[in-house]
Amino acid sequence: MYYHIKTYGCAMNVHESEKIAGQLEKLGYSETAEVEKADIVVFNTCTIRENAVHKAYGNIGKLKTYRQENKKVIIAVGGCMTQDKEQAEDLKKKLPFIDIIFGTHNLTEFGEMVKEYNNSHKKVFEVWDSEKDMPKENEVTRNSFPNALVNIMYGCNNYCTYCIVPYVRGRERSRPQAEIVEEVKNLLAEGYREITLLGQNVNSYGNDFENSESNFVNLMETLAVLPYKYRLRFMTSHPKDFKEELAIVVGKYDNIPKYIHLPIQSGSNNILEKMNRKYTREDYLKTVEIIKKHIPNYALSSDLMVGFPQETEEDFNETMSLAEEIRYSSAFTFIYSVRHGTVAADMEGHIDEETKSKRIQKLVALQNKISKEISDEYIGGIYEILVEEKKEGAMCGKTDNGRLVKFPTENYDLLGKFVKVKIISSTISGLKGEFVEISK
Repeated sequence: MYYHIKTYGCAMNVHESEKIAGQLEKLGYSETAEVEKADIVVFNTCTIRENAVHKAYGNIGKLKTYRQENKKVIIAVGGCMTQDKEQAEDLKKKLPFIDIIFGTHNLTEFGEMVKEYNNSHKKVFEVWDSEKDMPKENEVTRNSFPNALVNIMYGCNNYCTYCIVPYVRGRERSRPQAEIVEEVKNLLAEGYREITLLGQNVNSYGNDFENSESNFVNLMETLAVLPYKYRLRFMTSHPKDFKEELAIVVGKYDNIPKYIHLPIQSGSNNILEKMNRKYTREDYLKTVEIIKKHIPNYALSSDLMVGFPQETEEDFNETMSLAEEIRYSSAFTFIYSVRHGTVAADMEGHIDEETKSKRIQKLVALQNKISKEISDEYIGGIYEILVEEKKEGAMCGKTDNGRLVKFPTENYDLLGKFVKVKIISSTISGLKGEFVEISK
């Protein structure tokens, strides 16, 4: 028996697809890259933006004929999109050939739902209304060696007015620190050499504990001193919670990459207030100064949104000026997307598509220019790379501060190893280099 999983969205979804795979393999299924070979096809969906929803509907819809011709194939849909009950009901009506629908809160029960369907051959639609304590950490089939994703918390308490995440992920819940440390130790012993700690807002880790010294800074220090050569990354940070203590820890330990993803969303205080981001442009710039002070050779990336309701040309220009002032190493730039159920969806003053399109083009052009200039600064230097992938005669990996590097080689089995690479050319998004030596 074979399974095929199609994943949309963020790193959290990628890791949850690994958990879905683990449950299926426990039931005796094996992975296949070919949809036509699969006995069960699972769509792990995202609803953060409208495009992700449209893609999911389109790709699920393509399986209608396949499902009619192959009655034994199971079609399952889960994730953030189905956690929204209206969207789950819409899926049931528009795509009635779906066999199993589940949400984010009961993802770890998916294996039991598959067993139920196989036993009864009756459709299984179950979406829990709310989170039930901490999700159990069940089997995980990882597919991103030498990198491993580790959940440290679930949910979000911030309620930014544009964001659907708190409604489909629930309130913040932190995993016990000892449990996280044990998981990371086991992964390192298995040979993984990059660990990424995941949370909707990792800086909030431990805020829900009572009378506990466990917090994100303490967790980072505990993991940083483990006796392995490896990298310890984290995502994502909320600017309002990024404290000086964290910057000090990142700067202190060589195995914590000097790369910070710090989403600003907008450079305008007017828009930041409407977004309920709980910080100002000035607050954000102070945090950047703290990062500069404690983290040498840092790289900063961000999320930048255009077209939020009531965004004026002046508001947009403030985002442009912020991007010019900070000079992000990279940035995820996107157009505001209406999400049903959020405060922003009901705001007055939504921006027309033509204006949003013009603004995003200007912002992308600016960021591409900055990213290329920063990439050029690497040329001629020698950097340590963790080799993550071999592709078409070349090895791929990232520098300490997150720059993607490709270098040709046919003579070395380097996957999962740290190597030195000399950079010889650059692009907007990455670097090209030549192998120097394996790191000691």
